[in-house]
Amino acid sequence: MTDNSVPESSEEELSAAVDEALADVPVDEIATLTSDLQRLQAEYANYRKRVDRDRLTAHEISTSLVIAELLPVLDDIARAEAHGELTGGFKSVADQLEAVTTKLGLTKFADVNVPFDPMIHEALIHTTSPDVKETTATQILQPGYKFKERVIRPARVAVTDPEESAN
Repeated sequence: MTDNSVPESSEEELSAAVDEALADVPVDEIATLTSDLQRLQAEYANYRKRVDRDRLTAHEISTSLVIAELLPVLDDIARAEAHGELTGGFKSVADQLEAVTTKLGLTKFADVNVPFDPMIHEALIHTTSPDVKETTATQILQPGYKFKERVIRPARVAVTDPEESAN
């Protein structure tokens, strides 16, 4: 029977030989510690950037959710103003509400006779006409809103397509 185990004295001799060989190799502890510190500082800087970015994103999402809930109120204010019913103290409150939402980053868009873009328009009425050369938003039924660069509500529009010629 063959014994593959290494005698204990050989292990001790091997360990001593390794320790002796490593003792001859100069180890620059300052360089090692410096590289470890630099790596930790870089990891921490990346962590801080990620946390700051996530915090900003969470703030923008929560703000956009609150503003989205105010859109029906802004629509009612616009309808009241269009009918001449917005006067006195209520006009002042409406102006302040619109100023605050604008300051937060809300913008209204409602352009007529622009090419239809499904990213910012929602088609509610569809017609054809020889007067247009491409699919066009020809009437704004309800304005759209963006918060910063993100569409919160698309503009609800009437769309006109060019008529097909019978050739």
